[in-house]
Amino acid sequence: MRAKITYLVLATALVVYFVLVGSRGIMLIQQGTLITVTFGLAVLILPVIGIWFLWKNTQFVTRAHRLAAELEAEGGLPVDDLVRLPSGRIDRDSADRVFTQRQAETEAAPNDWRTWFRLAIAYHDARDTPRARKAMQRAIALHAAPPK
Repeated sequence: MRAKITYLVLATALVVYFVLVGSRGIMLIQQGTLITVTFGLAVLILPVIGIWFLWKNTQFVTRAHRLAAELEAEGGLPVDDLVRLPSGRIDRDSADRVFTQRQAETEAAPNDWRTWFRLAIAYHDARDTPRARKAMQRAIALHAAPPK
């Protein structure tokens, strides 16, 4: 729940920022000179890109949460039995052992969204966020695809 509140607060702050930046872009365009209109249009591009990025990330998070809820209902969420350091961080060797297991499961069933979901969690635990995101995107795509 704390993560959802944090995400909502940050998303709201970004939207406020986009509105402020957009209003500055419009003010520049209203000046009517070649330079201010050019800068105004350039400034308006930033909120458009930001809103698109925020929308895509919100879709990603929502879809990942749906998969997590479905997997939890099936009893298929991985058990968090990783060794943790005194700081609370996951021990690297422990994460690597689980990752190896999850990778083998995914290679054995490459068209099962559940294995890709668990692999994404293993990547995240191993602190490999880009690969975790790609694995989760693959899980989402497989889940959305019609069964063959």
